[in-house]
Amino acid sequence: MQQSDTISAIATPQGTAGIGIIRISGETAIGTAEKIFFPVCGKKLSDMESHRAVYGHIRDFQGELVDEAIALVMRSPHSYTKEDVVELQCHGGTMPLRRTLALTYEAGARSAERGEFTKRAFLNGRLDLSQAQAVMDVIQARTRTSLKVAEGHLSGQFSGRIRNLRHDILEQIAHLEASIDFPEDEIEEVVLEHVEKKVVDFINLLKEMLRTAHAGKILRDGLTAAIIGKPNVGKSSLLNALLREERAIVTDIPGTTRDSIEEYADIGGVPLRIIDTAGIRRTEDAVERIGVERSRSYAEEASLLLAIFDGSRELTEEDEEIMGLVEGREAILLLNKKDLKLAFPPERLQERFPALTLCPISTKEETGLQELEKAIVQKVYGSNFSGEEGSFVNDERQAEILRQAEKHLEAAQNTIQAGMSVDFVSIDLRSAWEKLGEITGETVGEDIIDQIFSQFCIGK
Repeated sequence: MQQSDTISAIATPQGTAGIGIIRISGETAIGTAEKIFFPVCGKKLSDMESHRAVYGHIRDFQGELVDEAIALVMRSPHSYTKEDVVELQCHGGTMPLRRTLALTYEAGARSAERGEFTKRAFLNGRLDLSQAQAVMDVIQARTRTSLKVAEGHLSGQFSGRIRNLRHDILEQIAHLEASIDFPEDEIEEVVLEHVEKKVVDFINLLKEMLRTAHAGKILRDGLTAAIIGKPNVGKSSLLNALLREERAIVTDIPGTTRDSIEEYADIGGVPLRIIDTAGIRRTEDAVERIGVERSRSYAEEASLLLAIFDGSRELTEEDEEIMGLVEGREAILLLNKKDLKLAFPPERLQERFPALTLCPISTKEETGLQELEKAIVQKVYGSNFSGEEGSFVNDERQAEILRQAEKHLEAAQNTIQAGMSVDFVSIDLRSAWEKLGEITGETVGEDIIDQIFSQFCIGK
């Protein structure tokens, strides 16, 4: 598709709302909008100043009224795409928006591809590739902390660190190439010694950034946690307590939950996708048996298991089966009903799983839940939390680029230690420099760019 084309799309979610926005961008955006939007003041949109809103009517090419709307004209380069942009703020019903969008096509625009507005912002230099990727992260953020990570990337906090690192690497390349013009052994030796120290610093910085990748990915995509346990142990009560609402039915009858329930909860800033599963037990009920099999399947797929046990009763064969599912997995052990007299010492569970956190809780009195939340947050951040979520690595593509850049830097370090010439060291450093440019989009191929923006929604 031509970037010189004028494009249009609905920029707000489909459905019924007070306002729906159609965005038009390109060289003829104002002229396209002018053919279907008529200000009541009698002026033309082409005569309007930039960033002024004007009230008027949208009419088809036979003059029939389609909707009343407000048009906002944003002239290049002071717009999202750095092109001329017109936003038509219509009523948010499905029919007026679709009819108005169809009229923009008749007036000369074409349908925008997925992410094409943001792609143009990138190609026109308003955003680098890391910032462009963060646009969808901002839209999809589920917690304040997730939003903080996304906003840090969108504002350039993350890519700023990458640009500074690339600048420093390029500076060392310049030192090496300058030393080639002065081939005295002493000069080359001094330069290589200085460069080696800097390379160690670069490697340490990349390692520090990569340590945030686990937490960053979870804050962006969420952490899937399955609540598992035998029937009537308090799984649904735990779900309700974490969600702070009565989402699941709770009764004293074992087997009440026969299918899974999925919800997102904000746990200390972590977007936790909680799956409340059917109680795991042997059963002759065909429907409940299907639910139990699904429970085992969810337990296998989940990134974190919340294994809950009834502390007021002795451990049973069903509890042993739950323990078997926990073996070798990321899990938190929950000893429920601590408000009652315990039937066995908590140490029995802890001795079985010494590396796992054990949290005594009471879903009835909602005690111990703060300790559970802290344990979940600890699982996400580990001991590497710096408080600078805005510079976290939150994308696997970015993490892999950092890992490859680290390998190039380690190769440069090995080349220096092997006593090879500065030419070979310079090649390794330049490879690292080019690899890091793929994060900001300065050295990335068109196919990668297309693949990234194809994941966006239409209208963004």
